[in-house]
Amino acid sequence: MEVYWKTVTYRTVVFYLLLILAVVMAGLYLIYPDSYSGIVARISRAVGAGANSGAALTSRQARFVNLDGKVQVKKVNSVQWVNADYRTGLDKGDLIQTSSDGAARITFADGTTYTVQSDTLVTVEENSVGRNSETRVGMHITSGAVDLATGTWASPQSKAEVSFSNAVASVKENSRAAVRSDPKTKVAEITVSAGGAELSTDDGRQHVDIGRWQRVTVPPKGGTFVKTNMLAPPNLIEPLNLQPVIVPDPKRASVHFEWKPVPGAVSYELRISTTSMFSRIVQDRKLTQTSVELGKLDPGDYFWDVLATDAQKRVSAPSDTFKFTLATQGKGQEMMLEIGNPELHGNVVEISGRTEPGAALIINGEAVADIRPDGSFKYFTSPLARGSQTIVITGQNRRGGTAIKRVEIVIP
Repeated sequence: MEVYWKTVTYRTVVFYLLLILAVVMAGLYLIYPDSYSGIVARISRAVGAGANSGAALTSRQARFVNLDGKVQVKKVNSVQWVNADYRTGLDKGDLIQTSSDGAARITFADGTTYTVQSDTLVTVEENSVGRNSETRVGMHITSGAVDLATGTWASPQSKAEVSFSNAVASVKENSRAAVRSDPKTKVAEITVSAGGAELSTDDGRQHVDIGRWQRVTVPPKGGTFVKTNMLAPPNLIEPLNLQPVIVPDPKRASVHFEWKPVPGAVSYELRISTTSMFSRIVQDRKLTQTSVELGKLDPGDYFWDVLATDAQKRVSAPSDTFKFTLATQGKGQEMMLEIGNPELHGNVVEISGRTEPGAALIINGEAVADIRPDGSFKYFTSPLARGSQTIVITGQNRRGGTAIKRVEIVIP
């Protein structure tokens, strides 16, 4: 049996398709000469409109930058809920709903981010940019919880708002706040952890300024705002942020968690999650001490934070979130890591050396960003306290090999 075939290039296929299109257009012109120009104009307008809408999506629309679990969106001009993805643009009037295992982080054109927690329903209430670069963004919480953070604005007239129940909060520049709304009790609250905010009722009868570590509770319609001071969250100590924890057997090893005590706190809650938004918590411990050893963790990336509680059962906002990586020490896969003589610049230490190209380095819990293609690197530590100090350099290559170096130094 003999088999024959003919090779056709992509260029030939495209050529014949264009030829067929030309024949069709020529036929339309001969049959409907009056309608031909109108058809061409409508096609041009449609293509132009598509290009313009794509540009608007890039520059003005809010978008998802982090999605976890089930998150759905209902566009303002639609009656159908669809699953959210990173290509979904958000406009005024759009609804976002998260399930019990879902969470989403949304960023607006001015850099303001809204983190929608699980079991939450919110509406994009405002998203506009003025002629003088002033921006106005806002969300309405029907139920659930939202954390928001504002950055540095291009215009002092910019606003970032979040409304709930019968009140609206205007969060200031470079601020962070957490808002909770209970649909059953009709009670809402806002807690400011950085910067400040202003809270007012819809009718303007009540107004209150909120500072750092202050909380305002909004009772059902007609009630009076209740303002209280909150506990500051703990400062985390160990494991450091971005620190790799390398052990021979993660299942049998214990990871040491430690944080600084908070004045007035009587207990703490340690949370460990596989996601940065804590939608999947693998450990949740109530403790009276400020350190604990925990084991039985699978290799991988983890996020952890701590909340403090005082004698009146008031709970602080979560601490900063630290990330660590639990990894298995490679057998026979040691990586190359050479450290030169450290140099002192006051109380700052310059660490230089060489490692394998493509390897990752962590020095005292901070990632080394400037590793050259040949593996050489240079790093300046944060200011160190006087006395004897130990600088820990931890590395991991692409093969799973690891290396740990310790540099002893004295700050005069």
